Parts: sequence; C-alpha cells; structure tokens
Amino acid sequence: MNGLLVKVISGIIGVSASIYFLSGVSYDGEIKTILLIGAITGLLLFFIRPILSLITLPIRLITFNLFSIVIMLFLIWLVNELFPSYMFNITGIDNLFFSTIIIWGTEKLTSAIL
Repeated sequence: MNGLLVKVISGIIGVSASIYFLSGVSYDGEIKTILLIGAITGLLLFFIRPILSLITLPIRLITFNLFSIVIMLFLIWLVNELFPSYMFNITGIDNLFFSTIIIWGTEKLTSAIL
C-alpha cells in the first residue's frame, strides 16, 4: 500500500525523527507544527515527486537513480522554505542531507510495514 495516507504518516514520522536526532533542525515546540510539516512533506512526496521523477528520467538513468536524492533534497528544502524560520528551520546543507535520508528511510520503512 503506497497511498497518500502512508506518505503523510511517513512524512510526519520522518520530520519528527529528524527534529529529534539532528541538532540543526528546529521547530517551535508545538505538536501541530510537526503534524502540519509532516503532512505537507507527505503531500509533496505523493504529488510532486512522481512528476519530477518523470521529468528527470534521463538524468536518473545516467546516474543509476542517484539523482533521486537530489529530488528529495529539493522537496525537503522546499518544505523548509514554505514555513517561517521560527516555525521550522533546517540549518546547513549537512542537516538538510541527513533530514532527507531520515525522511526517505522512514518512507521506505513505513511503506514496507503498511
């Protein structure tokens, strides 16, 4: 089952895990902020990532699908830019990269379990 609900749940879990594990990822301390950011992340993963994957298919074929990491980095950066810095903030490219890896891993794990 790889539906919208799974993507939203994995987005919420992934954002929560990246806030917990990475010191460069901060939020305002409210649970509804995590739910909102995770839901937006899940929606972007469900609707925008397939379009970007289709557009960048030749590049992904040449790089043996490693360009998918760049697509995920862009989407997580977009989520970071959608919210004000006092609400949600990822500082530095390394925290952005590790947040992307955490969210990608929780997405794969959640879709395998559900």
